[in-house]
Amino acid sequence: MKGARQVIPVFMVLPPRTLLLDVAGPMEVLRLANREQDRLRFDIRYLSPTPRVASSIGLDLTGLEPLPETLPTEALVVISGSTTEPLRADDKDAIADARNEALICDWLARTVTPCLQVVSICAGALLAARAGLLDGHECTTHFSYIDLMRSIAPKARVLENRLFVESGQRLSSAGVTAGVDLMLHLVARKTSPACAVAIARQLVVYLRRGGADPQLSPWLEGRNHIHPAVHRAQDAVVADPRRAWTLEDLADIAAASPRHLSRLFNGHAAMSITDYVNRARITLAGDIMASSRLDMESVAERAGFSSARQFRRAWRRLHDVPPSRMREARNAI
Repeated sequence: MKGARQVIPVFMVLPPRTLLLDVAGPMEVLRLANREQDRLRFDIRYLSPTPRVASSIGLDLTGLEPLPETLPTEALVVISGSTTEPLRADDKDAIADARNEALICDWLARTVTPCLQVVSICAGALLAARAGLLDGHECTTHFSYIDLMRSIAPKARVLENRLFVESGQRLSSAGVTAGVDLMLHLVARKTSPACAVAIARQLVVYLRRGGADPQLSPWLEGRNHIHPAVHRAQDAVVADPRRAWTLEDLADIAAASPRHLSRLFNGHAAMSITDYVNRARITLAGDIMASSRLDMESVAERAGFSSARQFRRAWRRLHDVPPSRMREARNAI
């Protein structure tokens, strides 16, 4: 019998002059996450001090719920950014907008506890900063607001040139579309990398990691294309890296001949099928090491390698330090 599905209440906070893409992009990721898997469901609600807000493109957003007095401990609070120059501006609304922004900041400071996970999209980080939610944390925002963020949140470490930043229960993204990158990252953590990859394909976006990461995650490498046969093979590998994949197995899944699939893989993913499988297994091994104290033989076996020796040989092709050293570095953080 299957266990009960976990539900994460998502509270999307909409400020005056909401930047619509800050809402639509991340929430579309969560909608697709609900469709792609059934282990976890994101239950989305939209909040604002007023039942209606004007968006950046002049489209009014209505039917919004009031800011609640309390939030459940498992809640995910997402704060949208806003624009100073909406498509349909009205100077008479400036005072009301400032008042409603202040209401949001007061509510955040009063209601959001340290254990709650908070995601700020673009300029939404300014509201989080005004509420004191980013004090003692690393964070980022749109490049044009970096200096303002530093003045608002002197107790936070505001980072430049970052796609997104994760600091404990506080996550922040840079401008606009980086909110999609951040939400894909969060979905991968809460569900699986395979789910995030499937969503990215559906949205036809190129998955990227945070600015602190030196290179693209091996889970996501080789996905900057739209060839369906190669994606089918890659989806199968990511869903089960441990499996003893053969070229024939993947060719059947891709609906292509083995020879043709090999050519397609090299042309579109810029690597061989063997390299792709090994990269997926190395990434899985890294995750296993980060979350367990298993010895290298056990790590290798669980990641799909025939031996620790094969695992270390594949590891050396991608990393300058041995796996044991990387485990020590991660545990020291």
